[in-house]
Parts: sequence; C-alpha cells; structure tokens
Amino acid sequence: MDFRLTDEQLEFQRYCRKFASEVIRPVAAKYDREEAVPWPVIKQAREWKLHGLDHIQRMASDPDGLMNVIYAEELHWGCAGIALAISASSLAAAGIASSGTPEQIAKWVPECYGLGDEIKMGAYAVTEPGAGSDVKSLRTTAKLEGDEWVLNGTKVFISNGGIADVTVVVATVDPELGHRGQASFVVPKGTPGLRQGKKESKLGIRASQTAEVILEDCRIPVEYLLGGMDKLNKKLERARSGQKAGSSNALATFEITRPLVGASALGIAQAAYEWTLEYLETQADEGGPLLDQQRVQQTIADVATEIEAARLLVWRAAWMGRNGIPMTGGQGSMSKLKGGDVAMWATTTLMDLVGPYAQTTDCPLEKWFRDAKIYQIFEGTAQVQRLVISRMQRQEYQRRLQEAAEVLQDVQRDAERKSAVEAIGDATAAVSQS
Repeated sequence: MDFRLTDEQLEFQRYCRKFASEVIRPVAAKYDREEAVPWPVIKQAREWKLHGLDHIQRMASDPDGLMNVIYAEELHWGCAGIALAISASSLAAAGIASSGTPEQIAKWVPECYGLGDEIKMGAYAVTEPGAGSDVKSLRTTAKLEGDEWVLNGTKVFISNGGIADVTVVVATVDPELGHRGQASFVVPKGTPGLRQGKKESKLGIRASQTAEVILEDCRIPVEYLLGGMDKLNKKLERARSGQKAGSSNALATFEITRPLVGASALGIAQAAYEWTLEYLETQADEGGPLLDQQRVQQTIADVATEIEAARLLVWRAAWMGRNGIPMTGGQGSMSKLKGGDVAMWATTTLMDLVGPYAQTTDCPLEKWFRDAKIYQIFEGTAQVQRLVISRMQRQEYQRRLQEAAEVLQDVQRDAERKSAVEAIGDATAAVSQS
C-alpha cells in the first residue's frame, strides 16, 4: 500500500492551488459580498482546463480516483462559493451518467458544460419543501400524456437553479411505490413551464446560485426520460411485484459524489488551518509567543490530526468508487460526514483560538466559518449520513455472520464426511480380519 501521490497527481495539486491562489482568492470577497455568479472566473477555469469536457475526461481517466478529490479540495481552499459555481454542473452530469442511455449521455453531458469557449451549466433538482434527504417523500410528479411527459412540482435549494442550461429533475411516476416509483428527466433551458422561483440569500457559498425551480405543466418529449421507457417499465413492474429494490437514482448519484463533498469541506478546513498558523506566528501575549504555548499547540495538533484523518477517509472512498469496490460499510457516507464535521469544528475551534478578531469581516476565518456549515447539510445531512452508516454497518455485520455460519457448516459437513469415511474404513478392516 502506497499513500504517496504520484508525480502527476502532485503536479495537478500544485496547478489547482496556483489557480485557486491567483484567480479565485483575489475576487472571493467580491463575489461573496455581491452574491453574484462568478462568470469571469468560470471562463478562466475553462482556459486553465479546469472546467469542461476535457477536464471531466481527464478526471475519469485517473485510475486511482484521487484527481477529482484533489481538485475539489484545492478549489474550495480558494473559495467554496466560487468552487461550487465552477463544479456544480458535475452533479447534473453524474445524474445523467448514472441513469441515462449511452445516446443520452453523449447528448446531454456536453450541455452541462458547453463546448469550446461557450460556458453552460447543469442543475440537479431533487430537494423539495417537504423532502430533502428523504427522497422517498418527493411530491413532484411526472405523468405520461401521449408522447410527452408532463412535470409539476417545486424544487428548492437547487445549485444553478434558474440559470442552468440543463436541469435534471427527479420526479414521481407512481407515488405508491416510493423511491421505486421515481424517475429522472432532462429539462432543457427555455422549456415552457420551467421557471426560476425565489433566489436564496445564503449564509455561505454565496457565489453559487441557489434557487427554486418551478415546474408548471412542463412538457418534455418522452425521450427526455433518462434510461428510456423500457427501463422504467421494467423497474415499475419489479416494484409492483414486490421484487427486491435497489437504491434510487438520486441516492446512487449522491453516493458517487459524497467523497467530492467531503473533499470540498476539507478545502475550507485546510484554508482556515493554514491561515491560523500564519497569523499565530506573529501573535504573543504575556505568556510569550502563542505558538510556544501548550494550550495553543494542543489545539493546533487536534485540528491537524482531524484534517488528515478526514482526508484519508475521502481518498479511500474515492479510490473505492473508481475501482468498483462496493462501499458496503458506508465508506462514501463516512467521507462526507467526517469532512463536513471537521470543516465546521475546525473553523469554530480556530476562531476561538484567534479571539474577537475572528468574528470580524476583516478576518477570513469569518467567511470560512460561514461556508463550512452547508457541508453538514446538503447532499444528505450529517444526521442522515450517520443513519446510512449505521444501517450499512449492521448489514455488513449480518453478512459476515452469515458467511461465518456457512463456513462453520462446511467444516461440520467435512467432519461428518470424514467420520463416515473412517467408520466405513474401520468396518471394512474388521470384515477383512474376520
């Protein structure tokens, strides 16, 4: 086992840090203050080959799966809101890739990014006023009328909501079947019945557009159903017959992206940690330089250790996902949970260490503190991640018990066969002696 990054990964890490330092950070406060989409920065990311199809293909070709989490951490080190504005389309693309046919993937994934110098956006619309992490409770409906699907409902807190060129909408086809009665649909920008609702003014990640997406008798062609009609009909038939269910399309998409969310949160924690170290180097009180005092050293050590531990969880989950290793113990959820919790705890702890200056808008810790909170909330709250992990851990434990029982049964059968053979041998020997 080798924990070292390859030369290519190290070079990419430095390149991403350079972009974050030279392009993102100088304008981070401006876009945070204005709550505006950083279109010029997104365009520069394309010029740096850190946005668009070429970038996505490079990430997909990484056999370790680490390039994407390195990218997420470094850009979020620059500014979480701007980083999310650059990368939020990937969630829509992941939704298309996980549910769509090869033809749909080839058509719609490019529409999430744009080609050449053209910048386009994607949005993944799942959350509703009464359904967030509990995707079984979605109320947005999709009804088939002739050769069109008619969508009705309201989605909330949607990244790129209202400005996306492609919105992937998760809707209920058969409410009685829960998540097994849901499907994903592509809704292009400008489709009649699709409109932006309220744009949210947020605590953090303010450079990323978050808004309601409203669907009112929104009609789309039948071929905009991701996966196609045959796949949906078979899925519904299995559900109605009571056959065992897999995870929903939405949950499958989130499982792919959870290590990325954990890495994003780590970028915030790492930024706060590095800045605090630099700041404390120049600070002293009556007890002498702060970094020479044990109370400060203890805190710094705890923060550094938590960040490193979270990073290892993120890297493991990313590696498992890329190499097709099932995360049966909840490893994806662990990476997201730990990353988000560490970011929130680290920024809070470091603010306590710095003191009153940390709560002023002149101090960058104030922004990192605000940005960190969302990583305990979106794409599955920290509480939901704990539920997922505990259930998967229990299932994994039960699986191991079953395997152990089967091994024991095999041993017992082998022993019984051996005893029978020995008994026959003994009987044969007795007969031959008589």
